[in-house]
Amino acid sequence: MKKFFVAVIFLVFLSLITACQSTSVPTEVVETPVLPSPTPLQPEPATPTPTFTVTPLPPTATPTPAYPEEGYGPTNFPEVVNPLTGLEVEDPSLLNRRPIVIKVQNLPRADRPQWGLSSADIVYEYYTEFGTTRFAAIFYGQDAEKVAPIRSARLFDFNVVRAYKGMFIFGSAYEKTYFRLVNSEFADRLMIESANTAAVIYRFDPSNYEGADTSKVSDYTQKMGIDNSRQNLDGMFFQLQAPVGGEESESVFVRFSGAIYNRWDYSPTTHTYTRFSDVENSIGPEDEVYEKLTDRVNNKPVEKENIAVIFVRHVDIDERPTVEVLDVSLLGTGEAYIARDGKVYEVTWSRPNEESVLTFLNEDGSVFPLRPGQTWVEVMTLNGKTEKQTDGNYRFTLVSEW
Repeated sequence: MKKFFVAVIFLVFLSLITACQSTSVPTEVVETPVLPSPTPLQPEPATPTPTFTVTPLPPTATPTPAYPEEGYGPTNFPEVVNPLTGLEVEDPSLLNRRPIVIKVQNLPRADRPQWGLSSADIVYEYYTEFGTTRFAAIFYGQDAEKVAPIRSARLFDFNVVRAYKGMFIFGSAYEKTYFRLVNSEFADRLMIESANTAAVIYRFDPSNYEGADTSKVSDYTQKMGIDNSRQNLDGMFFQLQAPVGGEESESVFVRFSGAIYNRWDYSPTTHTYTRFSDVENSIGPEDEVYEKLTDRVNNKPVEKENIAVIFVRHVDIDERPTVEVLDVSLLGTGEAYIARDGKVYEVTWSRPNEESVLTFLNEDGSVFPLRPGQTWVEVMTLNGKTEKQTDGNYRFTLVSEW
């Protein structure tokens, strides 16, 4: 009960942290002077003008390589294909390194929109404490010069760093969590703001945000003598053709709390889902208010080809009533749903050991095909609610179990 009251106070405090200021620039109107018409001259004898028949050339189009019908994965990816997206990368040398995992904040709302999320191959969104969520964004097939705002680590991040064998950029952590990080097998791959990481992690205006440049990470690993070689990231499977089955759903709703809820709207034109985030605190689904989330790097909407919703057990390991420290072990198998191509499929998530990337299975045990592109993973509690609404859209709701 004490945690409930603390959560309410926390949400009310968050609702007060908003600031919005806009400016407009007046448009200067320039009048074009009207010149007097010249006095006409006497016409000279006309010379016949030859006529020509012009036959237009057929348009030339650069052929787009066909995506293989059999798809890519879950093993034997070509050297130039990113195993986290199933797409050929523009710069294959980027794949000869470890992925980079960066913690990105989601609250307070005044700090949105974030920088760099549109460049992430995979983003995990998960509950942290008292109604909030944070993102663990994975960058591999392309770099981002500005990813921000960076925030602190949580125990769930151990799953992501181990699964993708990544470098880990974060901004501090609770004392016990930090102790576990620096004593882990990947301690040398931790990157926190310091003199050594100055080229990678930096501060910038408008609010002294902490940001990161993923293109500088390889230089850092070389300077520090860290193994940054290409890792085995097999496990995911990609096919352009949507699998049979599934349920039509134009939108997918995910509600973590009254402070954090989001919606993903599908576009059949781009075959992507656009992120809409909470604008204000909400008592229930009926009063939710959304706005489109953009990437502050390019002012474009945050769009992903695949939305995954997974159900995982959360355990509060701190007995203090004013603190939530959740341990979430993403190992084994569990209930999951995949939204792709305007349909929602019921599947099973699978991660058999610490070295395995997260993958998805059909009922018969075969690997479910994701659409080639980026994936956003919403991490729900084990007993979270799944509902297909009367309008046909799916809604997923986190339910506290601690």
